[in-house]
Amino acid sequence: MSSLNLDDFSDLIERPDGGVRRDAEARRERQIVPPGSLGRLDDLGEWLAAAQSAVPVRPVERPRVVLFAGDHGIAELDVSARPAGSAGELVREVLAGGRPVSVLARRLGVPVRVVDMALDTDPQTLPEDVVRHRVRRGSGRIDVEDALTLEEAETAFRAGMTVADEEADSGTDLVVLGDVSVGGTTAAGVLIAALCGTDASVVTGRGGLAIDDLTWMRKCAAIRDALRRARPVLGDQLQLLATVGGADLAALTGFLLQAAVRKLPVVLDGVVVAACALVGQRIAFRAPDWWLAAHDSGEPGQAKALDRMALEPLLDHGVRVGEGAGGLLALPLVQAAAALAAELPEKPDREPELAEEPEKEEEAGPA
Repeated sequence: MSSLNLDDFSDLIERPDGGVRRDAEARRERQIVPPGSLGRLDDLGEWLAAAQSAVPVRPVERPRVVLFAGDHGIAELDVSARPAGSAGELVREVLAGGRPVSVLARRLGVPVRVVDMALDTDPQTLPEDVVRHRVRRGSGRIDVEDALTLEEAETAFRAGMTVADEEADSGTDLVVLGDVSVGGTTAAGVLIAALCGTDASVVTGRGGLAIDDLTWMRKCAAIRDALRRARPVLGDQLQLLATVGGADLAALTGFLLQAAVRKLPVVLDGVVVAACALVGQRIAFRAPDWWLAAHDSGEPGQAKALDRMALEPLLDHGVRVGEGAGGLLALPLVQAAAALAAELPEKPDREPELAEEPEKEEEAGPA
């Protein structure tokens, strides 16, 4: 029996300040560029003002990339283009600065934090600050066994909450949230199919490193088999994460919900994060108001999850690499929206109109 009461999140999470949003909309009406002429940038600026409870909106000055990492036992079925248990190599490449997210983060001046939850690698090969939250070495093969015990799922979920608190307390003002995993998109597909009531083929994509048709069929079969195990536990979201999720997915879900409690805006990266957000929505229906969908990766499961949460992606570039790269691409758009909302001048007050001259009385005509 878990000691974590997920129902508390529904009480703790408030919507972004509606009154402040109306003030931001009114300010936008007074600015020199006509409302609506900046497209979604107007909506973004107003959303950010409500999230910050500030008009004019403050600039996004301390963003951070947070990546939760893990290996998934389902990768043993050759459902990924990467070998099972190789997520640790990806993490080392991120830390060494050689992955797309590393390049983009350097260019944008954004720090990257990696949190190992279940990498199948020797923890001594990674820095202490990366591995200190690790729950286990790899998650279980979800087509035939649970990914985690319930206790492990709770530990991972709480670790995600702790990381969210650490970021909020350190002054981070926006998080780009992503994952580094092998087999993670398969687990994500199971969660999305289970929560949306669809079958495996609807949510099975090609993954970050595109797979061939035969691998796609194996992945689809793995999701189908795991889906049978997921459906009986749909009413208990922590048990669902334990059954067919993984330590990294449980931590992502805990992070998303605690970030919403702390009023910390989050930019969602790819399909894995979208799946965890969907679980979070089931727990607390107001939580998605604190999240932005960065981009459309082309993964069908991501599209299904975002549609269910009524989140419209900011970008559509087909970036499937994961690891927060697509989320970082959307960051300059968010920062631009904040700058425009705060810095565009307001229209000058209208000068008083000249008083009209009194009409001259008509001269009387001859009698």
